[in-house]
Amino acid sequence: MTSAAKKKGQGQEHRFINAQGSEVKTHDEAFAAQRDVSAEALRVTAKMRLNNGALTFDMEVAYNPNTYPHIITGGRITSGICGAPWDITGGELGPRLVLRAARPGGSGNCAQTMTVIGQFQVPLSYRGTYGFNGQSASFPHTTQYLC
Repeated sequence: MTSAAKKKGQGQEHRFINAQGSEVKTHDEAFAAQRDVSAEALRVTAKMRLNNGALTFDMEVAYNPNTYPHIITGGRITSGICGAPWDITGGELGPRLVLRAARPGGSGNCAQTMTVIGQFQVPLSYRGTYGFNGQSASFPHTTQYLC
């Protein structure tokens, strides 16, 4: 997405480079919206861990890094929750965390949905509450990014 000047005799010739690093012919082509977007450009995964003092839920949260707040596009709660793994169905990461998850499969002795709400704090974590089956304020938590 830049142009570089190249000397040619007395004058200068402009070269235009697009966001993917390819040389293109015009300024408009260099700054045009990208048509071929890789899946990696639209989805990254962060490992996170929700702690409430007595238990821990490990999560792999997939989100779009090109939005802010980041839109959660999927993922899984992999352990620590009744009926694991659970599917993460949506939410957002930014100044606040909103995470929605659903337990795949049929009925049983486990809740069917979970909602996590939190406010960003330093170090990289969210403090808030979570709950099941439509509730979001039943239990306190701190959810951290894992490196």
